[in-house]
Amino acid sequence: MTWQLIKDAILGKEQDFTSLSLKTAIFVLAIPMILEMMMESAFAVVDIFFVAKLGEYAVATVGLTEAVIVLTYAIGFGISMAATALISRRFGEKEYEEAGTATFQLLLVGGIVSIFLGVGGWIFAEDLLRVMGAEESVVSSGTTYAKIVFAGNTAIMLLFLINGAFRGAGQAHHAMRSLWIANGLNIVLDPLLIFGIGSWDGFGLDGAAIATTFGRSVGVLYQLYHLFNGKHKLKILRRNLHVKWETIRKIIDLSLGGMGQFLIDSISWVALTRMNAEFGSAALAGYTIAFRVLIFTILPAWGLSGAAATLVGQNLGAKEVGRAEKAVWLTARYNVIFMASVTGIYLLFNQQLAGFFTDIPEVRDVAAKGLWVIVLGYVFFAIGMVLTQAFNGAGDTRTPAWINIGVLLCMEVPLAYFLAFPMGMQYTGIFIAIAICHSFHALVSLYFFRKGRWKTMQV
Repeated sequence: MTWQLIKDAILGKEQDFTSLSLKTAIFVLAIPMILEMMMESAFAVVDIFFVAKLGEYAVATVGLTEAVIVLTYAIGFGISMAATALISRRFGEKEYEEAGTATFQLLLVGGIVSIFLGVGGWIFAEDLLRVMGAEESVVSSGTTYAKIVFAGNTAIMLLFLINGAFRGAGQAHHAMRSLWIANGLNIVLDPLLIFGIGSWDGFGLDGAAIATTFGRSVGVLYQLYHLFNGKHKLKILRRNLHVKWETIRKIIDLSLGGMGQFLIDSISWVALTRMNAEFGSAALAGYTIAFRVLIFTILPAWGLSGAAATLVGQNLGAKEVGRAEKAVWLTARYNVIFMASVTGIYLLFNQQLAGFFTDIPEVRDVAAKGLWVIVLGYVFFAIGMVLTQAFNGAGDTRTPAWINIGVLLCMEVPLAYFLAFPMGMQYTGIFIAIAICHSFHALVSLYFFRKGRWKTMQV
């Protein structure tokens, strides 16, 4: 029975998640979502593994570029949340044609926005690196890398939002496969394009940007094929190809809350990265490596949490409010078990994990300390992830955004600054602030979830 469920989840057998048993529904949804996020986390780790071979300036360039491109991630995340909320609600109501029309509006909004961001990023890449505090050696060696990454905005945006639609429809296997294709290509191409082969020396750091952009673009082509081939419940047919302003307004309204969540989170991250830059390239490189390693477990946990978003949206659409709430608590329990199990690994093997990516002692020590400190809040992180996804699946994207403003912007950034500079703890203070504030974030989310406003949202 278990193997059959795993097979159905990976191969993509379409299910009715408003009637399937909750344990089975979470299992079937979570497997492809976890596998999807594992590939995404593997991509992050593999990418930094190869880039680290080029030295601390290359790693610093990647860290600073990602800190800037978070604007694209924020908008993509926002539209993705709108996609999951809209499509899951329509599927719960069994309004499949409306779901197709909504998906076309999502493509219009995301595509247009991403083009503007891509052009702006290409033009101002060098200036953006300087604003982030990059040393001149980082600017001179990393500007082309940043331009290529910024130019790939459209692929990033479409991957986000189409996968959000797939998840809302319960077709998490398509989201999984698109990222496996995108990141699988990146993993294969990274060493080839960075270091070359035979007598060809490769493109160096720029090769990493080319590999990433190409892989993501192929992943988007896979997504579009399955949206337009008419073989699944979520499909875009000729009759869906029209502008529907009411739906676009809904997308913008829902996206603003999702963008706010990610943007505030990202502004906090940018501020922390900027603080770390004050302690030199070695501290910045160690900080970047620590986060890449942590992502290896955070993203699968986020994938498991995604099951809550789909189940909440579809069950609210089917008027099964109690079932939606029960799905959240059950998913949270599974996520806590997962995050607790990996906490011990990081506590025991932080030095070895950091040493796998760099043999520079100073960089390794910073990364190891980051791993040890931040995972102390992992169990709380697990609950917060599920509750945030539950809000978003219900279409209540604004509550998590306000929580992010209060905790991450108004609490985390000042606390990190206080501990790092006046208290003289440097990067250790930043790591402590992250562990404390993200744990508190989960407790605040729990308070608002129990108030129940998310149950009354109209999407």
